[in-house]
Amino acid sequence: MNNDNYISQTIPTPFVKKVTEKISRTQNKQSLISGWKKQFAVFSFRLTIIGIAIKNYTNPWNWLYVPLSLIKLRRKNIGQHHLVKLAYVNKRYYWGLYTPGWNSISFKSFIASEMNHIVPVKQNVNRFINAYVSITKKCALQCEHCYEWENLNKKETLSPENLKSIIAKIQQRGVSQIHFSGGEPLLKVDLLIDILNSAKKETDFWVLTSGFKLTSDNASKLKKAGLNGVMISLDHFEPEKHNLFRGFKEAYYWVEKGVQNAIDNQLVVALSLCTTKEFTNLDNLITYANLAKKMGVSFIQLLEPKAVGHYSEKDVSLSDDQIKLLENFYLEMNYNPKYKEYPLISYHGYYQRRQGCYAAGNRSFYVDPDGDINACPFCHSKTGNVLDDDFDTSILKLQNLGCHQFNSNKN
Repeated sequence: MNNDNYISQTIPTPFVKKVTEKISRTQNKQSLISGWKKQFAVFSFRLTIIGIAIKNYTNPWNWLYVPLSLIKLRRKNIGQHHLVKLAYVNKRYYWGLYTPGWNSISFKSFIASEMNHIVPVKQNVNRFINAYVSITKKCALQCEHCYEWENLNKKETLSPENLKSIIAKIQQRGVSQIHFSGGEPLLKVDLLIDILNSAKKETDFWVLTSGFKLTSDNASKLKKAGLNGVMISLDHFEPEKHNLFRGFKEAYYWVEKGVQNAIDNQLVVALSLCTTKEFTNLDNLITYANLAKKMGVSFIQLLEPKAVGHYSEKDVSLSDDQIKLLENFYLEMNYNPKYKEYPLISYHGYYQRRQGCYAAGNRSFYVDPDGDINACPFCHSKTGNVLDDDFDTSILKLQNLGCHQFNSNKN
């Protein structure tokens, strides 16, 4: 049985019929490459990995052993499936939302860091894949699922200099990506630009936003300061339902304009969807994917709802059938050639259930708007403050605690 037939059997026939409706991507769009262009990029990617191995190992055995071990680790979680498309934005190729684009400095550092987990390398490596840093408590919205609900619109405790120190401290340990969140981080767009200008350019920077204030002018300024991409929250394809979820009547409009402005300024664009129990069914996922395709974005991120913040003490967990549906949707959209024109899907839950959680200080963590260190935005287990002298001790405590839902993989 070939991969195409296997994957197609994971989702009912109506999926194939509906998802292949002729919906063109917008004229101004982010490129998705497939076919020989994708194969050439993969070949170049593999050559880069071998080059990094040769640079870092004196034993020729490791020049092949380590790259093959990386492939083996991927196959352990994904099987024999192969991506049928890559995103191509601003002269970089992207395999995943949380992997820096090839062939950037951050990409090479990321690969060397992953190799180091297999056989120690010569060069200094990144301690973290990514870090989430909240830069403000301010927000104009009242989102249904807000994970910082208790802190929203309270007095700020971190100064601009504090935030610059936090970024410098994280970069000193090495990090592939830093994601700025809030509140709504674009309420502090001038601060963001200042932070980006002061940061080292060896890290990829992203903003997690509702789209509010993502004007063309702001997108241009952020891009020039060093921003790589934006994750724009869109929680329903129907404007009225998204506006209701976000608690503001113009929230959907912000998404539309924000996506357009980000694409115009060559930022990588992902739509981030909270897959609530009410939303998660086949028809909704298909319709959402069609809208994302039409908008011309590169990625869709699927986030399962968590009982934290505004959802605290609420029964928001998805059923087993809904989780299975999301997993099948993830496989179908990424690995079936029929859907090569659709955005790549990022789904944390798929990997977490197979390899454990990479957050909780393992390869990722979250800094809340008070500077406190947490496992992730959805797991508020504070172990210290990033500005304290014992930052590394706090990270070690966090790593020892692990993820409360998924066993952390510390390899």
